[in-house]
Amino acid sequence: MSTETTDVPLREKLEPYIAIIGPMVMILAIILFMLAVEPARYFRLSNMNLILLDAALYMPMAMAMTFVITQRGIDLSIGSIAALSGIIMAFLIKQYGFSVYIAVPIALLLGALMGLINGLIITRFQVPDLIGTLAMDLVYRGLALVLAKGLVLARFPDLLTDIGRGQIPGFIPIPVVIGIATMIAGYWLLTRTYFGRYTIAIGSNPEAAELTGISVNRHKLYAYVLCGTCAALGGILLTGKLNAIQATSAPYFNLHVIAAVVVGGTSLFGGRASMLGSFAGVLLLSMMVNALVTLRMEFFWQSVASGVVIVSSVALYTWMQQKDRDGAGGWLAALATPDGQKTLRFSAAIIGLLIALLALGGIFAGDPNPSG
Repeated sequence: MSTETTDVPLREKLEPYIAIIGPMVMILAIILFMLAVEPARYFRLSNMNLILLDAALYMPMAMAMTFVITQRGIDLSIGSIAALSGIIMAFLIKQYGFSVYIAVPIALLLGALMGLINGLIITRFQVPDLIGTLAMDLVYRGLALVLAKGLVLARFPDLLTDIGRGQIPGFIPIPVVIGIATMIAGYWLLTRTYFGRYTIAIGSNPEAAELTGISVNRHKLYAYVLCGTCAALGGILLTGKLNAIQATSAPYFNLHVIAAVVVGGTSLFGGRASMLGSFAGVLLLSMMVNALVTLRMEFFWQSVASGVVIVSSVALYTWMQQKDRDGAGGWLAALATPDGQKTLRFSAAIIGLLIALLALGGIFAGDPNPSG
């Protein structure tokens, strides 16, 4: 009797942090491996700055995607929205002489409009999220290609480059401040507002949420508008970071952001969300990609490593969610079962495979300054 009373509070205390355990373990594995292999190059201050800048680019989109996925949705068009918003903003500044103070809000409004279009297609025309946003991804990318006509728009005012890569004197980079601020806002929305509660309720059971009086379609619309706005913000940050933008920019934004959110413990089946987990997922993927670059591994190996992390995370969280539904002490008790032990061994094997990929990069990477 006493064991049962102590176990239940322990599970309740651990539950809010379950989502970040997976990415934090992987982050720790990367840190330990790079400490052993490339400590001087990987942990220098300039490289840490690069990791933070890369992670900040995806933080706003990961925050918004957390709400979309929690509602059992998906948005595959955020890369195209980012590119099209950035292209239009660039034309307003370069071709029409608009101030950055005017062009940036217009880009954000355009992103919100594209998110609204996505939401209307899904809620009004009953097009599945996957098909609807994939089709609109083609539309938005096509419009960007038509507008840009192969041009690379570059050399923007200092104010825009400061947004993308500037630094507050004696503090952290401006885009990192923006990214963390959006994650904090997302955490507040998810945990302290009706919008967050309704989002989880819709993802858990849309029919039951509708019966309780929640306007499911309207809240889905809100989530897609938020996602479009944050995608446009990502396009603005990318333009400022590179001091350039073209129609083919941000080709893998959607996969990177969805991967970060799923790795962070937000369930693709809806009803389970973690903003802290999404933040940890973004940081993990940025650290992993940077580690592979530091080891001079080819881009294709980076894709392999990302795929391994995504598959293992989805498998692990699906198993955990199944154990939650099964009861019998929840997933903590289930870890002591033979099936749970197999899951632990599988997770250890995945971490080992990730470390092996990093090791391959260190072994087979050629001399960056070959002689002769």
